[in-house]
Amino acid sequence: MLLNKPYGVLCQFTGDGTRPTLKALVPLPGVYPAGRLDADSEGLVVLTADGALQARISSPRHRLAKRYWVQVEGVPTAAQLAALAGGVDLPDGRTRPAEARAIAEPASLWPREPPIRVRRAIPTAWLELALTEGRNRQVRRMTAAVGLPTLRLVRVAVGPWTLDGLAPGRWREAAAAGAW
Repeated sequence: MLLNKPYGVLCQFTGDGTRPTLKALVPLPGVYPAGRLDADSEGLVVLTADGALQARISSPRHRLAKRYWVQVEGVPTAAQLAALAGGVDLPDGRTRPAEARAIAEPASLWPREPPIRVRRAIPTAWLELALTEGRNRQVRRMTAAVGLPTLRLVRVAVGPWTLDGLAPGRWREAAAAGAW
């Protein structure tokens, strides 16, 4: 099943009661997220009861692409985009090459609650990134490393599955997408 995880929701079914979890959004027992999004990120989470599918989606060795829309502080240069595409040196090692391009603000994007901070003197821009690994807070660390701090992060695709037409907090059934 596919879920559009809203901002502020923990990507797990249990918590300490201080923040909402997936349990408030998905009333079905026995499903688990295949990969995670941090609470500050939004977008597509694939949920499954199939442990083998969960492992294939989550494992970096399968190199399943995850696509993100990223609002950053600043306007990206060609050199910054090339650095993101070529791989970025992080404290835990160099990232794999990624797809990276500047995009217009996505027309299908919903307003974030609460809205991001706005500073009149600093412009913002949107990027689309596709990664084939999933380190902890990787997109945020990559954009910061090239001088473009992330303001908003929305995952829009995991392999063959997309967020198309799915409102924040809503979920839908999805067929297993064969061998990607």
